[in-house]
Amino acid sequence: MSRTILLAVAVAAIGAGVYYYLSQPEPTPAEQLQSAAQDAGDAVSEAAQNAGDAVSEAANSAAEQATEGVSSIAEQATDAAEQAGQTATDLANQAGEEVAALANQGQDLLNSWIESGALTLENFDYDTMVASVQESDLAQDLKTQAVQILDDIKASPETIAVKFQELRDLLSGQ
Repeated sequence: MSRTILLAVAVAAIGAGVYYYLSQPEPTPAEQLQSAAQDAGDAVSEAAQNAGDAVSEAANSAAEQATEGVSSIAEQATDAAEQAGQTATDLANQAGEEVAALANQGQDLLNSWIESGALTLENFDYDTMVASVQESDLAQDLKTQAVQILDDIKASPETIAVKFQELRDLLSGQ
């Protein structure tokens, strides 16, 4: 019985829908035109919205690419600065090591003179010391100053104690 009632209600609903659809008057040409204009307006509005979305997407994409480009340039600049800083540090360390090596060379030269007896308060072997200065790896200005001090000692042997201290200070890097 409930099936029958359900079937009767369904048939009645379908019949009412058909009656309503068929009883609608045919749209007038003006209504058809208005409907077409409305549909065209909706289509234009939707197209404009889609174009706006596309432009916005393109702008966002361009902005992202520009930001990535700037980030990439900034990273490259940072890397270059770090490399330059490391190079400067390496060069400074190398220069410091070379200065220390030169100071050690001067000290070694002075020590060899003392050990060989070429330079003592009692003995002064001018030729041997000048030759060893000229053959050394010392910087040219140090060689010139050392030879000048040795010349001063040769010219005034009584100043050997004072000049010996000048020579020691010069060659030991003090």
